[in-house]
Amino acid sequence: MDDRILIRPYAPGDVDATIEIFLRAIREVASKDYSPSEIQAWAKVEDQGLWAERRISRPAWIAEFDGQPVGFSDLTGDGCLDMMFVHPEFQGLGIASRLLSRVEDEALKLGVSRIYAEASRTARPFFERKGFRVITQQIAEKRGQGLENFLMEKLYQ
Repeated sequence: MDDRILIRPYAPGDVDATIEIFLRAIREVASKDYSPSEIQAWAKVEDQGLWAERRISRPAWIAEFDGQPVGFSDLTGDGCLDMMFVHPEFQGLGIASRLLSRVEDEALKLGVSRIYAEASRTARPFFERKGFRVITQQIAEKRGQGLENFLMEKLYQ
């Protein structure tokens, strides 16, 4: 395990870092799986206050690599892994796996027996490797664009 990776609780001061990670991950990583018009519709944060409120209103975590924020994730009370993004320059280092482990630990503490996510085409293979299964393919509406994603779940005992 890489001890340069630290998973810690999200703090209000993390808002700018999480927005940057989100936007860069979509523009530089998900752009391999979605069209330019889909990326343009998806890669926007119009209300920074609402973004910050969503992160602080639920269990959320920041992944740091050598002290620098490089990823984040969260979990809603009903078991939805709403967001998980890793900075493009830090892909393939196990950061998403570490974030998912933290999400799973929290779900266990909360007594959640099912974690579900609306995974992008880009994220689907990661979730499948981690034991999630596709329930259905769906289209999410973002600023007039339909973006394909997959409702996926993992059940826990």
